[in-house]
Amino acid sequence: MKTSAVTQFETQIRGNIESSIAVKQALLCNSELISAISSVAQLLVRALKNKNKVILFGNGGSAADAQHIAAELVGRYGFDRPGLAALALTTDTSCVTAIANDFGFDQIFARQVEALSRPGDVVIGISTSGNSPNVTVGLNSAKKLGLLTVALTGESGGKLRAIADLCICVPSKHTPRIQECHNLLGHILSEIVEQELFHEKSRLPGS
Repeated sequence: MKTSAVTQFETQIRGNIESSIAVKQALLCNSELISAISSVAQLLVRALKNKNKVILFGNGGSAADAQHIAAELVGRYGFDRPGLAALALTTDTSCVTAIANDFGFDQIFARQVEALSRPGDVVIGISTSGNSPNVTVGLNSAKKLGLLTVALTGESGGKLRAIADLCICVPSKHTPRIQECHNLLGHILSEIVEQELFHEKSRLPGS
């Protein structure tokens, strides 16, 4: 491969890393967002202490984020401990495809929220735009049931900003940067929940 191509790739790599750092720095310096993250952590801790569960959903990369956060809670994050009740509504393909076929794709999360949620549960909808129809319908369903609702979105918050009890709007308009921050937020929330419920510090470096 030509040296010029390698140099171009290296420049692009550095640019992407710098861009990701800049969005995280903006998140770090926004006291309102830090407060919102803290409030979400408190919601999760309270719900899980009361034997309720966390329900998560999103599309594409946000579906992966929902599953990732659920796995951190059910499995473990920083140390061995009992499993915590969390459920991603993207994993049951028979359920998702049946609902989409019979009721429409916009209903795939709402129908599951209606069937699986209980009073006191926390429902988290993830959408980089904040406007994904099935996520907005799903969170609206949760609101009608009186559940606590959280949205993870990009800068504008989209429609979810007006629906969710708490909305964490990552300060970026670019999907990859938003998703990178959503992944970070999932880890932060998982760490706080573990420590608060089991009174043990994470064994991960830097925690």
